[in-house]
Amino acid sequence: MAEQTGNLTFGIIKPDAVRGGKTGAIIQRITESGFKLRGMKLIHMTHEEAKGFYDVHRERPFFGELTTFMSSASCVVLALEKEGAIKAWRDLMGATDPAKADAGTIRKEFANSIGENAVHGSDSEDNAGIEIAYFFSRLELV
Repeated sequence: MAEQTGNLTFGIIKPDAVRGGKTGAIIQRITESGFKLRGMKLIHMTHEEAKGFYDVHRERPFFGELTTFMSSASCVVLALEKEGAIKAWRDLMGATDPAKADAGTIRKEFANSIGENAVHGSDSEDNAGIEIAYFFSRLELV
């Protein structure tokens, strides 16, 4: 596994995309964009696990809706490697609002709404490390 900071990021294929049968197409887009999958698993978060993961947003008005949605069905958690991974993954995801996302981005193609926007990605190196560690042990990262 690459240990250099900046080369790893964390992603989630959210319940709306998994439920909609879009997982394979999204993973294909990720790998075709040059990312290496260093960790991947299908999970179903409990409401408490979703609250813990999104704790940074606890005071935001959308927290309850977000954590209920993220614990509503299975999702796929990913540890992704690529040079400049955080920016590259955020660029590939597109804007949070799929209506404002650029053509060719995952959210433009696969998201339903701002709330059900198909994917999540880390916004910084620090958060990538925290988010990867929330779902993966070191033994699970290859």
